[in-house]
Amino acid sequence: MRIAIIAEGSYPFVSGGVSSWIHTLITEMPEFDFTIISIMPSGVQTTQEHWKYKLPRNGKSVKVYPLEVKEERPIYPHLNEENKKALLSFFMSKDTSGKALRFLGDTTIIGNPSGFFRSPEFWDIVQICYREEKLQSSFIDYFWMIRNKYEPILHLLQSEFDDYDILHAASTGYAGVLGAYLSAKQDIPLMVTEHGIYSREREEEILKSDWIPMIYKNRWIQFFYFLSHLAYNQAEQLITLFHKNAKIQERLGALKTKQLVVSNGVTLSDTSLKREYFSNDKPIQLGAIVRVVPIKDILTMIYAADMLRKKRILFSLQIFGPLDEDQEYVNECEQLVNELGLNACVTFTGKVDVQSKLADIDVLLLTSISEGQPLAILEGLAAGVPFVSTNVGDCEELITGGAIDVFGPAGFVVPPVNPRKVAESIENYVKEPSLIMLHGINGFNRVKHRYQLSEVINRYRSLYKEVGRVKQWQE
Repeated sequence: MRIAIIAEGSYPFVSGGVSSWIHTLITEMPEFDFTIISIMPSGVQTTQEHWKYKLPRNGKSVKVYPLEVKEERPIYPHLNEENKKALLSFFMSKDTSGKALRFLGDTTIIGNPSGFFRSPEFWDIVQICYREEKLQSSFIDYFWMIRNKYEPILHLLQSEFDDYDILHAASTGYAGVLGAYLSAKQDIPLMVTEHGIYSREREEEILKSDWIPMIYKNRWIQFFYFLSHLAYNQAEQLITLFHKNAKIQERLGALKTKQLVVSNGVTLSDTSLKREYFSNDKPIQLGAIVRVVPIKDILTMIYAADMLRKKRILFSLQIFGPLDEDQEYVNECEQLVNELGLNACVTFTGKVDVQSKLADIDVLLLTSISEGQPLAILEGLAAGVPFVSTNVGDCEELITGGAIDVFGPAGFVVPPVNPRKVAESIENYVKEPSLIMLHGINGFNRVKHRYQLSEVINRYRSLYKEVGRVKQWQE
């Protein structure tokens, strides 16, 4: 069976939860052949020497599709009235049925981007959209806003693609819309696994951005929700990692009959709990399994460390994670450590073998402002290490167990962007060291009973076989 995993801005060029999940799926199912369709920003280095993972033997290839705008010899559109109506609905972010999506890759109908976006047909569509939206803004600015949103999509959909038996998008967004397009064009079943809620994450970024004028922010937000709708509607199976996100998907238009919840999972070792626990005669050892990027809010972690130092609490904080994704943010974090005089107790290790480090860590920290179901928490709990985590994504249920819990807390949950609460939670462990062992054992038992990797792989193996049989029956 030939399975194409569609990844956006992740595997194999970026480390982290989604990439680790993709790598694990491929590694654990050697009976299937996998191809990676990797959608990456234009200008990013994507040669094999920049891979963060070594492709398993059944990973047949990585095909990179940059989200770019490039000039070509123009091919102009040949649209009938039905095409024009579908395109107008598409550009208004209303065409959730995907009528326009089915011919966006066909240059004989829509032309190529260099021709279409210079055509009278596109000019007419933009004028109608502008009048209907009644925005008090420059028409030329509005024209370029529309073009900037949709031009990379046309380039993407008009690329060359192989035939596959199953498409599996690792998110909605550009990966989801490509999956929806190929599924409709080639009659291939599409599965979507949404780790976080992609459209909500983009909304948070847009609201904080300074490159999108305020008057157009809502239009960009609608655009990403629209892309999610296209993927939701075309998908045969729509998978998320936890029930709270499934409810959000449903509110955003996903059909309940398509939805499945398949959690992340990790492998437990028999020696996971054979470790020495913290006592007051030495500094408490803190760690963070995290990429140093803004969404992980490393600054909150550093400010919490400063509060511990001011309270004369002895500690060491090691931040395990790659430092090459956002150099500007890395510099900001390192500068803050210098300014606060924390160099002796806060260390950025870069990417390391985390499993070899966990035996020496007493408490792990996660201060993200957005998450799905972090593998970092599961990896830490599987090693018997408790967590102090922000209440985002599924973090609270991983740590407290939720309504059906029988194991007890595996750490403390705090509000996002709250260094004081992070510091207070760490101080609780210093004052009562026995909690570290208790929370560590609780977390280990929760992972053992609810988050085993073998169960996750068996579930996806069954899904691939079921979806693959659907294709065979159709043929």
